[in-house]
Amino acid sequence: MAWQLHYTSARRGPTGRAGFQFVAETPGLPHGVRAGVTPYLSYRPPPDAPLSPDDAELGGFPVSLLYDQVDGRPLLLRCRYLGRDYSGRYGNFFAHAVVAEPDELEGLRPAELWHAPHWTHDPAPETVLDRLDELTPGAALDPEALAAWLAVSGPADPYALLGHLVDAVADVLGRGHGRVVLVADDVELIARWIAVVSYSLPVAAAARLSFVTYTADPDGAAQRLVGTTPAIWAAAQHHASHASAFDLRDGVPEGTASRFARTVAGCWRDSDFGGLDALGELAPLNDPAQEGAAALLALCRGDATVTADEEAAAAELMSRHGSRIPEWVWRDLVPGVPSMGLDLALAVHERARAAGADEVARQCSLRVTGRVLDALAEASGLAAVVAAAGMAERAGAPLDPAEIKASAARCVRGGAVDLGKALSDCPAALRGALLDGVVSGLADAGEPERAAALTSGNCDLLYRHAERLRAAPAVACAVLASVGRRSPGRRIAVTGELLRLDGDEPGDADADADAAPADVDAALREVWGTPPSTGECTDLLDAHGKAVAERPALAGLPSRTFTRLAFPGGERLAEPAALRLADRVRELMPDGRSGRDAALVQAYGKAITAGPARAARALHEITAAEGATSQLAGEAFVGAARRLARRPPAFRAELLAELPAAARARLGAQWTAGLPARARAGRAPLRGAEIEQRNELVEVVLRLRARGRAEPALEAWARAAAGRWLAAKQLDSHLARSPELRPVLRDLLAEDASVRRGR
Repeated sequence: MAWQLHYTSARRGPTGRAGFQFVAETPGLPHGVRAGVTPYLSYRPPPDAPLSPDDAELGGFPVSLLYDQVDGRPLLLRCRYLGRDYSGRYGNFFAHAVVAEPDELEGLRPAELWHAPHWTHDPAPETVLDRLDELTPGAALDPEALAAWLAVSGPADPYALLGHLVDAVADVLGRGHGRVVLVADDVELIARWIAVVSYSLPVAAAARLSFVTYTADPDGAAQRLVGTTPAIWAAAQHHASHASAFDLRDGVPEGTASRFARTVAGCWRDSDFGGLDALGELAPLNDPAQEGAAALLALCRGDATVTADEEAAAAELMSRHGSRIPEWVWRDLVPGVPSMGLDLALAVHERARAAGADEVARQCSLRVTGRVLDALAEASGLAAVVAAAGMAERAGAPLDPAEIKASAARCVRGGAVDLGKALSDCPAALRGALLDGVVSGLADAGEPERAAALTSGNCDLLYRHAERLRAAPAVACAVLASVGRRSPGRRIAVTGELLRLDGDEPGDADADADAAPADVDAALREVWGTPPSTGECTDLLDAHGKAVAERPALAGLPSRTFTRLAFPGGERLAEPAALRLADRVRELMPDGRSGRDAALVQAYGKAITAGPARAARALHEITAAEGATSQLAGEAFVGAARRLARRPPAFRAELLAELPAAARARLGAQWTAGLPARARAGRAPLRGAEIEQRNELVEVVLRLRARGRAEPALEAWARAAAGRWLAAKQLDSHLARSPELRPVLRDLLAEDASVRRGR
């Protein structure tokens, strides 16, 4: 999902103040997002724009669409100049921000959202905005439309301009800093060029390409691709720090673009979107302009102009990508293997054999065999280990898995590793040895090195092979704690793995080593730092039974779940899922705080559903629950009192009569506190519903007196509430259905009068 925010200058915002502020947003905005978006909220008109624009002139101000990242989430921010604010001053603008989860943009270039239907032109009248379940691109910037536009656009050679622009963007992405500036009077033109560049890059690289279609401060913009106007650029370029600026009104920069950029431009010229997709599949993520990708595509298409250096780049690219090279590449390269250099011939060894080129495969094997063991002995990282393993496999050279394990263990002891790439590149037959080496190396590594290596991504990968972790309990605890903490849906399964480490789960007899109970408990506490939901807690008990009660880190989870359900006012304690959990807790762990809390929840269920006598007993159990969580008991009593206050007066009076004096006083106090303020204080006049609430509670007092029971505080309130002339008339009418209570009311009021006379 995606969250929305509206920002502008308002006379009175949600907080009551005036000025620029967030005036509307989607509920549930993640913590820190609002503060992360704030630095991007600005708009300054071009210096040559009208100072006091009318409505017609406002449409000519450039619209700013910004794409960036805020705490790992994509940010899309559209700013439009509004002119005057509520006070009549110029300078107001409206910003519409969309913050999405990363997977919301999967397969989508942010530039496609230039004319997306979710953008609004003015602040919403309400303060609550809908969430966006899907980000739908506008139709104006699809590849086909852009290719048709590019063919008829200026300058004289737009494809040459595109080549230089792609190289410049690839350069700033590769360096991780700097910016490329696009200069034009028309922001629509800038948006089109940004879209063309975005489609020219692999999806992952396009996701890293932050941009803004218009800014009045191109030298201070934090984005990689920045649009501005000629007037602004004329003032900024004399002191700007960027070297890459393209005036879209001029001709083509001097020099020759790279093969990658020329290939991209050629694909656009020919509307060859398959070629762009092919480049996207081949280009490395950290270097989208890698010449090897374009050279490899050229080789696949029989291009005779590929140089030796470009062929070497293509071979290096294939070596790094390993099994991720698309199938069509291997197929198309097979006929050219005899004329390729050694590195490239090695890369296509497997497909050459499949194509019947056995002699070529044999020669590749001979050239590689002697270098594999040396490479493993000298490897300084998993990438080198995997490269050697892949070299051996591709050349048909036999390799002992123990060599892979030992080399991987030595590399991992040094610290941070890219396990995901290593596993994906490693030959399938040797992945087990690689994983065993990684686990062994982590077990022997120092704590700082192990912490550096166990990133979230690496922990997720190792968790998929949890059975291999049991030989290294310290590593297993760290991995399982990380996975369980970040992935609530895996917490129960992770708990099972942790219990196996300490011998608390069936099927652990074959474990190579037992973990220290303290390590397991620490990991369990980390996994369950956030209390489970009702259903999750029940599933935990079903999955692991009495082992939950026996582990200190788990035994208190039901109490934490019940306590969270109890706030506010215990309403959720009556849900069927809560009662099912209470039954399960009483069955598996009747002793201890969780068992006592479960009994309290069961008592709450009886108190709000049973007849007066049983409800009274249940309420007494709640008030007298020794050893239960005090917050839970307090909220359960408040919630039960609130629900019971809705029952008929006769029921409530009978309930009070069955209660001990202390519980009766406490329940009466809750009912009195639940009245509207005027009814509680005995003031008048009262509204219709307030009159009814007061009359019913007075009737409860009268029925309780009729039973020979008294609650002094309630009676004192009833005398005060019924002592006024109007209240007496209203009560008399109310008691028309129960005339036998009128004498009781007179006696109640007479006691008050006698007390006053005695004074």
